[in-house]
Amino acid sequence: MNKIIFLFILILTILPVLAGSYNLQNYDSFNKNRLIDTHQERILFILDYSNSMAEILENKTKYELMINSIKEILPAVNPNVLTGLRVYGHKMGFSSFDACRASSLATPIQANNNKNILEAIGKYKPKGMTPITYSLKQAVLHDFLGMEGDKRIVLLTDGGENCDESPCDYVMELIKLRKDIHIDVIAFNIRDKDDLDQLRCTALVTSGKFYNPTTSAELVNSFNQTLSKQKRVEAKIIPNQE
Repeated sequence: MNKIIFLFILILTILPVLAGSYNLQNYDSFNKNRLIDTHQERILFILDYSNSMAEILENKTKYELMINSIKEILPAVNPNVLTGLRVYGHKMGFSSFDACRASSLATPIQANNNKNILEAIGKYKPKGMTPITYSLKQAVLHDFLGMEGDKRIVLLTDGGENCDESPCDYVMELIKLRKDIHIDVIAFNIRDKDDLDQLRCTALVTSGKFYNPTTSAELVNSFNQTLSKQKRVEAKIIPNQE
């Protein structure tokens, strides 16, 4: 056989094998990256900018105490953790319907996001209502869309839901379909029993943590605790037997 023809046939035979090997390596690398991404921690802060956050506590507004707490704890969060920020109650609108839809994703969930969150928290002022349930729905349906693995919400509020919805009822239905979302609730300076019961339910039903700080020091500690690695207890719904 002519040597040139032989070499040509040999090259045609080897090239597909090399190409297949290269594609396989890329495929394995792609899947490894996907696997890492699946197990990467995701935290969405949902912060209260409702009108009551302008009330004075310890010679500062509760809004200022919240901002200072975030500034203190956020730099300690691993930059590889995917974080995001949603705010609610930051505008009133022309009707109660608009006020109860006042919930915005201030910065999407992503890595190395601490700087963006720190910049965003000062752009809003306390103004409106407390649409907690609507905010949770937006987070579940939109903010976490397409993300695999466990996802965590850190919800801060200084009052209960006041938009004719129930966050407790919502999460009771949510966990029937999804087990990947955990809600840690920081009920800041809240003393109303019904509000506390609703918020405690929201946390515990989703295997989250619940805190009820009444001072700025307790608030910082609550944030630190919710960001620490602690074993979660899975909640179970016990049917009402009558």
